[in-house]
Amino acid sequence: MIKVLFVCTGNIGRSPAAEGIFRKFVRDANLENDISIDSAGTIGYHSGELPDARMRKHASARGYNLDSRARQFNTKKDYEEFDYIITMDNYNYTDLIQLDHKKLYTNKIFKMADFISDKNISEVPDPYYGDADGFEFVIDILEEGAKNLLTKIKKDLERNN
Repeated sequence: MIKVLFVCTGNIGRSPAAEGIFRKFVRDANLENDISIDSAGTIGYHSGELPDARMRKHASARGYNLDSRARQFNTKKDYEEFDYIITMDNYNYTDLIQLDHKKLYTNKIFKMADFISDKNISEVPDPYYGDADGFEFVIDILEEGAKNLLTKIKKDLERNN
């Protein structure tokens, strides 16, 4: 089983959207028994909350269900448990690299932008303070990133079998 964790700041926008989008792609590929998916935030301010209502609305219009509850990244277990830790922006990436004091897990930490073909996109922007177009743009980015991440993980699964 390959375990994937998506991480943003509060775990109410980008990372639960990435989780929901990726979950649908994994389900559509019939890989639910091979890939486990979760999301977390670098801060715990929103712990226990559903994703932002605007993000749920935009994701739902595209067929994605965002029903996970926010939680904070757990340095004592998440580094060890997950094979891929995918951050949404440069701040999240730097935060998780710095929290890995012994540098044992840096090879597991990626930026979602690493899976985007448009190299002008260096991070997934936070749509929280923007308008509807911002949420749509984020979902566009996450869809491409999720497709490319799934392609990579399929190759990993083939190598491991």
